[in-house]
This record gives sequence, C-alpha cells and structure tokens, in this order.
Amino acid sequence: MRIRTVTVLALALGGVLSCASETEKVAKASKIPIAGTWQLVSRTVIEKGDTVTTASNPKESFIKVINDSHFAFLQHDVKKGKDSAAVFVAGGGRYLLKDSLYSEHLEYCSARKWEDNDFAFTVTLHNDTLTQSGVEKVESAGVNRVNIERYVRVKP
Repeated sequence: MRIRTVTVLALALGGVLSCASETEKVAKASKIPIAGTWQLVSRTVIEKGDTVTTASNPKESFIKVINDSHFAFLQHDVKKGKDSAAVFVAGGGRYLLKDSLYSEHLEYCSARKWEDNDFAFTVTLHNDTLTQSGVEKVESAGVNRVNIERYVRVKP
C-alpha cells in the first residue's frame, strides 16, 4: 500500500512539473524575440507639444544590445572623440518583457540623473525592425517626453 501511494504521488508530481515546464515554454514562445544587437535608425521625440523626428546621425553610432535579462546602449561619435563633436553615452540595466510590454530599469548611465529610473514601453517587431515607444520621465533631469525609437537588427 505504501509503495502504491509513493508511486501515485511521484506520477502526480511529474504531471504537475511537466505542466509547469509546458507553461514556461508557452510563456517564452509568446515573447517578442528582442534579444540581439540593434542599430538605431530613427527617433521621434514628442515634448511640450513639439514633435521632432530624426534619422540616425551619420556622425554618431547608437546601438542597443539585449540579452535574456539585461539591455545596454552605447552611443559615440564616429571620429572617436578627435574633435569638438566628441560624444559618448552609455547605460544599461535589467528589463522585463511581457507580450509587447517592455520595461527597463536603468541601473547604469553616463547621465547619472537617469540612473535608478524605470521606463515603460510598447515594442513591436516587424521583420528585422524593432520599434520601441513610451514615456521617458526623469524629474531630476526635467525630462517628460514621448520617445519612439526604431532599430534594425545588426547581422552577425
């Protein structure tokens, strides 16, 4: 009788665990596949009623790298700081993605007032173009704007 109870419990536990792993597979499969390296191609900023759309600047490079749990962005001038237009911006942290809702927690940033802030975005992926849109609000920096960024996947 005791062996039968242990066997039934083991089978029941195995069934529960297999359901959990199937649930995890479905959850992972429903995510938009955003992991990779992305090159910024355009940006639209809406702030105080003004809308400004800019294509990527040929004098600068901006990439975003996303893995399973973290993101990082890097921006620098293509002349590598050898003139008055020197630029270097970097940041990164953890992110969460649930369906198309993407939220970043900026843990590190060369613009220190932006650190420890959370940003919520909606993401869409069409072929190799990732679009990220949401509100960027950083009270300490006086920032409150809608930001829409379009990236293209960098081929390995």
